[in-house]
Amino acid sequence: MTNCSLVIEDDPDIAFLVQVNLRQLDCAADWAADGLEGLRLATDNQYDIIILDIMLPGLDGIEVCRRLRERGVRTPIIMLTSRDEEIDKVLALDLGADDYLTKPFSVRELMARVKARLRRFAPEQQPGFAGAATSATRFTHGPLVLDTVLHRVLLREQVVALTAKEFDLLALFMRHPGRAYTRTQLLEQVWGTSYAGYEHTVNSHINRLRVKIERDPARPEHILTVWGVGYQFTDTLSS
Repeated sequence: MTNCSLVIEDDPDIAFLVQVNLRQLDCAADWAADGLEGLRLATDNQYDIIILDIMLPGLDGIEVCRRLRERGVRTPIIMLTSRDEEIDKVLALDLGADDYLTKPFSVRELMARVKARLRRFAPEQQPGFAGAATSATRFTHGPLVLDTVLHRVLLREQVVALTAKEFDLLALFMRHPGRAYTRTQLLEQVWGTSYAGYEHTVNSHINRLRVKIERDPARPEHILTVWGVGYQFTDTLSS
């Protein structure tokens, strides 16, 4: 099969249904029934997408997501939750999840979101950021280099470990230096939807990105705050 996925879900009926539909997308599907096993599989293997339930035995999905991003696993994660609490959704996005669905969910909708994430994450199929107007695949700004084909960022010739969302944000910025984006625009273009009320998620990702690429995150040289608007990537080089 073309792609490989991991379903971390303790309900065997839901896991089986998701696996069957993933395979119809030409996507092999492994299964873990608890958080610890899911974390092990996701860390030890290369997956194209992870479907992760929040309520899990052993280790909950929020903690699995957090540990994966801390270990540099950039694989897109779609969270599943039976809770209807906003805090769960906000926390999942802040920790690096790419999307979420609340149970009960439409399998058709889940598969549509899976296909969208697979298209965004596969550099060999899409040698550039989704929706970009340029076909360039390598962007340089001083000591910072981003390669969309290799899905790699270098800073002073050292690899910078970014999550999938951090990479997508930086790719969008570096494709359009000098352009100011509102938080809503960034949510729409990077997360693929407006996620009304979750603009602070953008702030969290910007802050983490600055820590990784700026000499002084408190005085950023690359990703600048445009007061009253949002953020922009600088179109000038500092000395």
